[in-house]
Amino acid sequence: MEMARRMAPKGETPKEGEASKTDAELKKRRSQRSFPASTLEEPLEFARAGYRIGSGQPVKRLTLFDQLAKSPESSSSRQLIINAGKYGLTKGGVQADNIELTADGQKAVDEQAPLREQARIRANLAIFGIEPFQKLYDKFVGNKLPAHAVLIDSAKDVGIDSAHAAEAVDTFVVNLRFVGLLRTLSGAERIINLDMLLGDLPSNSSVTAERPAVLTSTSIVTSEHAQFESACFYIAPIGQEGSEQRKHSDLFLGTIVEPALETFGLRVIRADAIDKPGVITRQVLDYIMKSRLVVADLSFHNPNVFYELALRHAVKLPIVQIIRTGDSMPFDVNQMRTIHIDTTDIYSFAPRIDSYRAEVANQVRRALEPDHVVDTPISVYFPNMTVNV
Repeated sequence: MEMARRMAPKGETPKEGEASKTDAELKKRRSQRSFPASTLEEPLEFARAGYRIGSGQPVKRLTLFDQLAKSPESSSSRQLIINAGKYGLTKGGVQADNIELTADGQKAVDEQAPLREQARIRANLAIFGIEPFQKLYDKFVGNKLPAHAVLIDSAKDVGIDSAHAAEAVDTFVVNLRFVGLLRTLSGAERIINLDMLLGDLPSNSSVTAERPAVLTSTSIVTSEHAQFESACFYIAPIGQEGSEQRKHSDLFLGTIVEPALETFGLRVIRADAIDKPGVITRQVLDYIMKSRLVVADLSFHNPNVFYELALRHAVKLPIVQIIRTGDSMPFDVNQMRTIHIDTTDIYSFAPRIDSYRAEVANQVRRALEPDHVVDTPISVYFPNMTVNV
C-alpha cells in the first residue's frame, strides 16, 4: 500500500483496489524472471559464508546475517536468499529459521573439493541448472560469443520475457566467464564445452593458494575431430601473451579475418587454439596441409610463418596473404598478391577496417573458386609436382 502511495501522482492517494492492482502488477513482473536476479558469484559468497560459519551444518538465518553484518529483513538480504535458492546453493526461504547448504552448494564452496568436480558443479549451478541459460548455451557452444543484440533476440526465443532479456543476457555472459566456459581464444571470446573445461583440470587436486581456481585453456580443437573442409587456418606471428605480436595477431584476427570469413561458413583456427604458441606440431601441420583455406599474415617477418607458408605452397592449396604496411615483402613471396594493412596509428587503421575486410573477403572468394589456380614459386617452377597428404 505504501509503495502504491509513492507511485501515485502528487496530491492523490490511490484507492484500495488500485493499490492491490499495482502490487499485483509488480508481483507479476517479478514472477516473469525465469532466472536468478544476480550472477552466481554473489550467492556463492553467501553460501561460502554459511559453510564457514556452520562448517557445513544448517545455520540460523538471523545468526548468518548477523555474522555478515547485514539486516536479515532488508530487501537485498531477502533477494540474496532467493537467488542462492534459485541457483541450488541453499535450502530455506526468506522466513526460514535455518539456511542449509545443498550437497552441490557444499561442494561448490569447499576448498578441499577436487578442482575438476568443483568446476563441474559450478557450471551446472550457473548455466545448466537454469533452463533459459542452458538453452542459450546449447545454441552457441563452440562458437564466438555473439553480439549483445543477437543474444537478446535469442533470449526472447527461448522464452525469456522481453522486459528481462537484456538482464538475462548480461547474467548469462558473466556466469559463463565466472565458471570458465567463456574463454579468450585466438583473439575472440568463445563459448567452450564442459568436457573441454574439465579436461584442462586435474581430477584429484583441490583449490589451494598454490592451485587457485583459475581456469585456462590452450587447446580447443584436435585433428581427430577437425573438419578441414570447413576450416581456414590462420598462419600468423602469435608471440607470447601480452607481446606486440600477440596483440597484433589478435587485432587482425578479430577485426578483419574472422568477420571477412563469416559469409563463407569457414571456421578460422589459429595455432594457439590447437597447442602451445610457436610450436609446430602434427596438428598444426594437419591444418596447414589440409584446410580448405589458409590466410597468412606476413607481418614481423616471423620465421615460423614463412616455414608454414612454404608447406602450404607445396600442397598448392588456396592461400590469402596479408601484411602490415610497415613491413617489406620478401622477394620470394612478393609476386603473390598480398593485402597491405596500414597500422601506422589508430587514425589510419580504424576508418579502413571495413574496406580491409572487403579486400580479404574478395581474395577469399577468388581463392575458393573451383577453377582457381594457386600460383606459388613452387607451382611456377615445378608445375607437375604433387604432394599427397
